[in-house]
Amino acid sequence: MTTTAATGTAGAPGPLPRGRAEQQDFRSRVRGCLLGGAIGDALGAGIEFDSLEAIRAAHGPAGVTDYVPAYGRRGAVTDDTQMTLFTVEGLIRAHVRRDTGAWHPPADVHRAHLRWAATQEGWGPDERVRDAGWLAGQEWLYARRAPGGACLSGLADHRMGTLAAPKNPGSKGCGAVMRSAPFGLLADWAPGLVLQLADECAAQTHGHPTGRLSAAAFAVIVHGAVRGEPLEAAALRALELLAARPGHEETTAALRGALAAVRQGPPSAERLQSLGEGWVAEEALAMGLYCALVAEDVRHGLLLAVNHGGDSDSTGSICGNLLGAVHGETALPAGWVAELEGRGTILELADDFAMELTQGSALHGPPGAVSSVAWLARYPRA
Repeated sequence: MTTTAATGTAGAPGPLPRGRAEQQDFRSRVRGCLLGGAIGDALGAGIEFDSLEAIRAAHGPAGVTDYVPAYGRRGAVTDDTQMTLFTVEGLIRAHVRRDTGAWHPPADVHRAHLRWAATQEGWGPDERVRDAGWLAGQEWLYARRAPGGACLSGLADHRMGTLAAPKNPGSKGCGAVMRSAPFGLLADWAPGLVLQLADECAAQTHGHPTGRLSAAAFAVIVHGAVRGEPLEAAALRALELLAARPGHEETTAALRGALAAVRQGPPSAERLQSLGEGWVAEEALAMGLYCALVAEDVRHGLLLAVNHGGDSDSTGSICGNLLGAVHGETALPAGWVAELEGRGTILELADDFAMELTQGSALHGPPGAVSSVAWLARYPRA
């Protein structure tokens, strides 16, 4: 599959008509995916640098069972959620800009990630920046929450990494995986296009094949979940698509390891840690997927995903994205939703994404056509 087929104007996919019930189900899964990922992120934020022994010593034999303070509050999210939200915003703006004849989603996602990078340097929104859009105006996002070095260096200048010339070609950290769930929310796209787009956008910061392809595989699994497929079937589809990609071996082995671990006995922190620590891409993907596959319910899966001696917020975020996409927002523990930092912004962005994908033609059209002024102010075309 070529880049042109995935992101060129001729290959641009279009939204399918949906009935009211289908639209409501889709919105619930989008909300669930984004909120679930943020909850998992927040559950792991306070323990991500602790060993399993230290976690149990501080919080009891079961480890953490609720939010613990991080960054001065309970329910705080990290760079995982921040970057995920800007990925969503980039995809919305790509669809809005399509009316102008410009259709290159990787470039729109890259610009969105540059807006995220600005939040890591500034004290707050800069009103002098034209066309920054609504999300960049959210003051709570202007906070450093242990961002990954590859994400910062990959976005330190305006050159966009590509598959032919990726940024950080030796990096396979989990920073591209943890922000890639939104590509899977493009429910009307073919799985191969989802894989291609996520791969291209991962190359903007993580150029190692494993760093890129783990992000792409994660997007395909989310895509299957949003479409109502069992997680195992979605993972098998990701494996099938990966097989044609050079450098897929580490990602493929990690996914197979996660699927095999499900059948090796009751879930436990020790079994989870047999899959890795989560600092690198394929391990984070395998650990998050394993926890989602064995989860008795959302609470059980998320607590399993964060109670280990590794990158707890990223594995929690990946698991939460998957479980939220499978079950929808109403399956999320209400107490965790209520205390989550940025909940209002996350819900508003999720609803905007769902509305753009299902009703975009009612919000905007080609230049000169009647369009919603408010929508174009939120998601400028420039």
